[in-house]
Amino acid sequence: MAARAGLRVDAVLVQAVIAGALSFAHLHDLAAAAGQDGWKAWAYPVSVDLLLVAAWRRLRSDGPSRLAWCWFLIALVASLGANIATAGFLDLANPPAPLRLGVAGWPALAFLGGTLLAHSAGHRTADPPAPAPVAEPDASADTKPAPEPESVPASAEETPALPAAAPAPVPAVPAALVDHARKVAAEHRDRTGAPIDTDTLRARLGVPPQLADAIAAQLA
Repeated sequence: MAARAGLRVDAVLVQAVIAGALSFAHLHDLAAAAGQDGWKAWAYPVSVDLLLVAAWRRLRSDGPSRLAWCWFLIALVASLGANIATAGFLDLANPPAPLRLGVAGWPALAFLGGTLLAHSAGHRTADPPAPAPVAEPDASADTKPAPEPESVPASAEETPALPAAAPAPVPAVPAALVDHARKVAAEHRDRTGAPIDTDTLRARLGVPPQLADAIAAQLA
C-alpha cells in the first residue's frame, strides 16, 4: 500500500514537471516569435509562472480575494494563450500586431501585479477594544476626622491594638485587556528600546491607576 501511494505521488510530480516544461517552452516560442530574442524570450515564461505562483500563494495564505483571483486569471490566460497560439492557430512567422503589443506590454503588467500581491494589506485581526474605565471613588467627598481617644488612667489596662486595615482588593483584569496591554508594551519597547512604565501604560490604555498597576504586575 505504501509503495502504491509513493508511486502515485511520483506520477503526479512527473506530470507536473512535464506540463510546466511544455508551458514554459510555448511561452518562450511565443515571445521569440513576437520579436523578443535572446535572454528576453526566456524571461517571459519565468515572469508568467512567477505571477501565477504568487497569486496562488496569496489565495492559499490569505483566503479568496478579488486581487489574488484577478492576477491568477491574468497569468493563467497568458499561459493558456501561449499554449493555444503555438498549436498552429497563429502564423508565428508573421505574428499579428495585437500579439506583439501584448508581449511588449507584459513586463509592466507583471511588475504591477507582483507589486500589488506583495505589498497590499492582507486580513488582519482587529485588536480587542479597550474596556470602559472603572469609575474611581470621589476623593473630594467630605471626610470627618476620627475622634481622638480619651485619655485613660495609667492604672487602667491597655486596650488591645486594632487590627491593621486590609489592603485594597486588586481589581480583576480581563484576559483580552492583558493581551492588548502586551501588544502596547511590545510596540513601546520596539519603538523606544526601553520597557514601558506604568504611567505610560495607563495613558495608552485609558484605565485608572489601580487597574494599570494590576496590568503592569501581570506584564512583569
